[in-house]
This record gives sequence, C-alpha cells and structure tokens, in this order.
Amino acid sequence: MLKNAFTCFVLTIAFYSTLKSQAQIIDTVAVYEDKEIEFRFLNLKQSPASVDSIQPASHQPAFTLVPALNTLPGVRMEERSPGSYRLSIRGSLLRSPFGVRNVKIYLNDFPLTDAGGNTYLNSLDASGMSSMEIWKGPYGSLYGANTGGVVRVRTYEQQESTQAAVSLTGGSYGLFHQTLSVQQVWKKQFLKISQAFQRSDGYREQSTLQRQFYQASYHADYHKGMRFKALGFYSDLNYQTPGGLTLEELNDNPRAARPAAGVIPGAVEQHAQIYNKMLYTGIGHEAALGNHFRHVVSVFASHTNFQNPAISNYEIRKEMTYGLRTYVEASGKQTYKLLWNWNIGAEWQKTQSAISNYRNNAGTKDTLLAENDVQARQYFLFTQFSATLFNRLIVEAGLSLNNYIYNYRSVSRREDWVHQPFEIQLMPRVACSYKLRQQLLWRASVSKGYSPPTIAEIRPNDNTIHTDLQAEYGWNYETGLRFQNNRLRADVAVFYYALKQAIVSRINAGNNQYFVNAGGTSQPGLETQLSYAVLQQQSGLVRLLELKNSITCYVFSFDQYKNGSIDYSGNRLTGVPRTVVVSSMFVRFAKGMHFYLQYNYTGKIPLNDANTMYAANYHLVQSKIGVDLTVKRTVLEIFLGADNLLNQRYSLGNDLNAFSGRYYNAAAARNFYGGTKIVF
Repeated sequence: MLKNAFTCFVLTIAFYSTLKSQAQIIDTVAVYEDKEIEFRFLNLKQSPASVDSIQPASHQPAFTLVPALNTLPGVRMEERSPGSYRLSIRGSLLRSPFGVRNVKIYLNDFPLTDAGGNTYLNSLDASGMSSMEIWKGPYGSLYGANTGGVVRVRTYEQQESTQAAVSLTGGSYGLFHQTLSVQQVWKKQFLKISQAFQRSDGYREQSTLQRQFYQASYHADYHKGMRFKALGFYSDLNYQTPGGLTLEELNDNPRAARPAAGVIPGAVEQHAQIYNKMLYTGIGHEAALGNHFRHVVSVFASHTNFQNPAISNYEIRKEMTYGLRTYVEASGKQTYKLLWNWNIGAEWQKTQSAISNYRNNAGTKDTLLAENDVQARQYFLFTQFSATLFNRLIVEAGLSLNNYIYNYRSVSRREDWVHQPFEIQLMPRVACSYKLRQQLLWRASVSKGYSPPTIAEIRPNDNTIHTDLQAEYGWNYETGLRFQNNRLRADVAVFYYALKQAIVSRINAGNNQYFVNAGGTSQPGLETQLSYAVLQQQSGLVRLLELKNSITCYVFSFDQYKNGSIDYSGNRLTGVPRTVVVSSMFVRFAKGMHFYLQYNYTGKIPLNDANTMYAANYHLVQSKIGVDLTVKRTVLEIFLGADNLLNQRYSLGNDLNAFSGRYYNAAAARNFYGGTKIVF
C-alpha cells in the first residue's frame, strides 16, 4: 500500500512539474477546423467536472470499444468473450457480472439506460459512434440515478458535405467486420444512415459472436430557432458464453470453455449463449423562445427480446421501455462580467419485463421453473444553475429529486402485484472552476451518488425476488487541475468517494448469480492524463508526433462489510486494480502514412471479497499502421493492426466471487487484423 501511495505521489509531483514548465509555451498552431467541435471541446475544457471526450475509431480498431475506452484514466471496459461488455467508471464494475449498471448512458439526447438501470451497450456497433463524452463520478443533479458516472454518445458529427463510407476488416479467430454509412446534408436538414455486420469465432471454445446493426440519425432546422431530431437503431446480437475457468484449467488450456463438473454440465453441452434483439427509437424537439430561453423535449421507446440459455437454466426476458425527458434553459445577456444559465426539467421512464426461467436441456428450454412480471418506474426532477464571472470563475449548483419503484408478481403462481418503493432521494452537486492562468484551470466539486438495484439484480437468474436489496449511495469529493495549449493537454484529479450499501455480485453452487449489499466502500483515487504534440509541421517526413499517457492509482477498500461471521472490512475492493498505466504514440508521416502504438499495464486484481485470489498483472501492447490515399474527394485507407503483441496470458473480464474458483476468462493470444475503408 505504501509503495502504491509513494508511486502515485511521485507521479503527481512529476505531472505538476510538467504543467509548470509547459505554461510558458506560446500558442502558435491552430488545431480546430470544425466550429461545432471547437465549441464542444472548449465547453469540456472549462467544465468543473472530470470529463473526457474520445473518438472510438480514430486510432483504434472500429470493431470494439475496449482499447479506446481503456485509454482513459478511471475508465475500465472489459470483454469476457466477444460481445460480452462490462463498463466501469471508478470501480463501478463491482456489481456488474455483465453489461452496464450504475452508469447512465445517453445516445445523443436520448437515455439508452432503461428504467431498470440496465444498458445494452453491446447492442451498438462501435462504427456508429462518432464520439463519446465520459463524465466521471456521480452526476445525478442533471442525469438522475448513478454512482459511477455518465456517458454521452454522439452518433454523428455534422459535416459540410454529403458523403458515403464503406469499410471491411478481417482478422484472427474468424473476425469479419463490415460497415456502410451514407450521409446526406441539405441546407437545413441532415440525415445519416449506418449499417454494420460483425462476426467472430472467438479465441475460446463456445465464444462465437454475430451482430447485425442498423442506425439512422436525422435533424431538421425547419424554422428559425426550431429543430426536430430523430434517432433509431435495430440490433440483432448473438454471442456465446464460454464460462469461467479455474486457475488450473486456465493454465492447462486457456482456450477451453467451462467443462462439466459433477452433476453440473459444461458450457458447450448447454449451448450457453445470449440472443438479444433490440429496437430503439426517439424523437426530440428544440425551440428557442426568444433570445434567452430554450426548451428541449424528447420521447423515446425501446423493445428488447433477450434469451439466455445458460449452464444453470434457460432465461427469456421481454422488455418494453418508454419515457420522456424535457427541460427549459434560461440564460442571461452575455457580458464580460457575468454569463449565466439555469436549467430546470424532468425525466420519466418505465420498463416492463416479463421474465421466464426454464430448465436448459442442451440449449432447448424445458420445464418451467419460474415466471415473473417486473415493472420498474423512475422519475427525477432536476435543476442546475451555472455562472461564469469575469471569464475566470465558473460556479455550478444543481439538485435532483429522484423517485424509484418496482412492482412484481409471480405469473406461474397467479399472485397479485407487490409494490416496492424506495425512499425519495435528493442528489445535490456543487462545483466550481477557476482560471489560475490563461491555460491553467483549477476545479473542485462535491456530489452525491445514488443507484437503486437494477431489475437484473432484484430478479437475477436464481429465480428469486430479492426484496431486501437496498440502493447504494455515497458522497464524492474531488479537486483537480487542467492545462491546455496548442501542444500540451494535461489533467490531474484527486477524489474521495465514500459509498454506502454497495451492491456486490455473488455466484452460488448452481452457477446462479445473485446480489447483496456490502456495507460500504472507501474509495480514494488519483487520475492523471497527459497529451503532448512533440512535433507539428506541414512539411518533412514526420508531420505529427503525439505522445499520450494516463495513470490511474486507486486505494479502494471495503468499509464495515461483514458476511456472516467473516469481516471483510479493510480488504481491497473486488475487481479493481490499484494501478493502471496506458501510454501511446501516434505518428503521421508524409504521403498519408500513420502509425499508432499503445501500451497498457494493469496491476493485479482481487477476484473475491476475501482477497484470497488475485488475477496477475499484465502488459498489453497494441499497434496499428495505415496509409490514407486521396484522389479528388475520395479517401482510401488501408490498415493493419495487432493486439497482445507480447502474447500475454491474461483475463479481460473476471467472474468475481465465483463459486469453486471459476474466476478466469482468458483473453485472446497474439492476434492480427487488417482492412480498408473508403470515404467518397
């Protein structure tokens, strides 16, 4: 612990020294070309929050989100097998055996997270995401229930002209990824239609993936100050789940699926996999009401058909979600002394789930075990005031009032509805930033996080309604520095998060997942990020040389957590590495050639609450090389990439607190991909 703390301290001192030495660099090179992107980026730069913005497919492969998101400090994306995503912001992975929980995700202006708290992020194709903004730490004052943070996905960046693009990628282990997009720009309208297909045999036995994806985005400025927006996608996803291995099985054959053990069959025998068909649609409207008022409203709905033949049973879920989000924004006359705006609004959602569990007879549903209807309904009212004084000091204060209730009944036993309301929660947030120098910003914030159990946690695949499961909540205290000029961007954040009633996952002897409240957690952390353009020039062999580095140092532990007579207080937080370092280099040469290299060090990870088993640390190296050939308005990119160049044996997604030590899901050995993309 002292070694980790000392390392973090030294890195912080070095980071601050870099900031100080670079503060004198003169801004000489213009880096913005798109007005909309510049405006958004400057907003993020001046924000009092810890926020990052990335373009997933800029230097990374377009068939996965994992490498791009893992470049960000405090963000960890795992993929136990192709398509089986888990997303964690500042340790929120603890309660997610799969999928995304206690993180709120928006697709443009529409909530992708349903009323039950779950997000099917793996239904999306990475090629359909133009950019992502990740707001770290609880941000309930504007976005409602979450303890990890908020992710805002943009499906397009408006271009000046009509264009089309097609790409083909192939690689190791049967990888094939194809995308097609058409973008039409009129004077006052914009339409983008995207299609993607992906398949992979996977590295392990029983880990095939196949996904069809279609998406459309549209907006029209039909009158001065008036904009209509629409978004829709359909995803047909199927991925197999090989199951966790013991350490002995991992060392013997990391490519194997979980074998049979005693009376419990194996993953291959049970045809363990997930089928998920999802249809999502949303429409919205923005209206400028004079010079100082703006009204935004959006309605959305989704339908999910989810089937999971698992080792222990065969689950079928049919889910319907619909909701509304609206707010009014007032702003004052812009002056040097004062610029202010005030938002007040509401968001409401309802998710209806029909859940049935059957015996799994070699991939075919058999005898009915349990059948439940579960409804989740949540709404929150929110308001936030923000003021900028003398173009130097920004102050934000926000508050939301959150209500969550779920109803359930046993259909097979013909029971009446049972109503389970949670206490109404207030989620305040206060933040400020101060421009110490023209390029150096200090920020601080205090915010409350709150996240009730999801439908999948209240009614997991052990066929039991867990009415004793409580919402987790806590306070986050944070401060940081942000620096930027035309060559250097740097950020450092220090925070302390005290979470109460933390929800953690368990796996019983029948391989069924269930959840319990774990008392509390103590989460102090340090995050740093540095990006430096060593060379920027219009001529010569090397046109751009950019170096990046991010460091995550966490000393997370359980606090007042007992399981029966066993006291886990003081143990490291399950599933969270203490140290993660990601460094990268991007080089753009003359004649359109470019090269990208990324290194990821992840420290050892505790696999159970008792801290008796750890996943070993690993060193992951990835690279990509390509060339852009331009003929008139047509751009052809040819690229080759490599993953796990050091051929490390590691797990990119562990089964935490697994029964019989089945923690490990081996990631792919050294593998390669290549392809082409044409934009015309």
